[in-house]
Amino acid sequence: MTKTQLVTVSLERKIPFYDVDSMDIVWHGHYVKYFEDARCELLDALDYNYQTMRDSGFGFPVVDLRIKYVRPALFNRTVRIEATLEEWEVRLKIAYRIVDADTNEVLTKGYTVQVAVDLSSNEMCFAMPDVLAQKLAAYHKQQPTTPASENPR
Repeated sequence: MTKTQLVTVSLERKIPFYDVDSMDIVWHGHYVKYFEDARCELLDALDYNYQTMRDSGFGFPVVDLRIKYVRPALFNRTVRIEATLEEWEVRLKIAYRIVDADTNEVLTKGYTVQVAVDLSSNEMCFAMPDVLAQKLAAYHKQQPTTPASENPR
């Protein structure tokens, strides 16, 4: 898979009251939840969500999480949460961006790293399971080809 073949998904969410503090700013811990929502959307797009992973004999725990808070997300604003699968050969590295849906202003960015664990032995795998390569190949067969000049990343 080349850089132009990266898997990217996005979803929009309106910031609910229960996610903000007394200044109508999203509490910092909720960004992890937003990343998780986008990660689940990305894994669903690959047809390799957490249930499918488990059924294939693997778990993918998060072993690293980084967040850079650029600007605050505010109550009642709509944000777009983007997730891009950047690495997949040895580990899953998913990059995230949260932007204001109206202004396209970047609010938050970050990434997570996940590693494959064989559920039968609880041993970490040092290469991606074949099932993931198969899911990525199937995903790309279904996608229309986009010239690199049109790729938004």
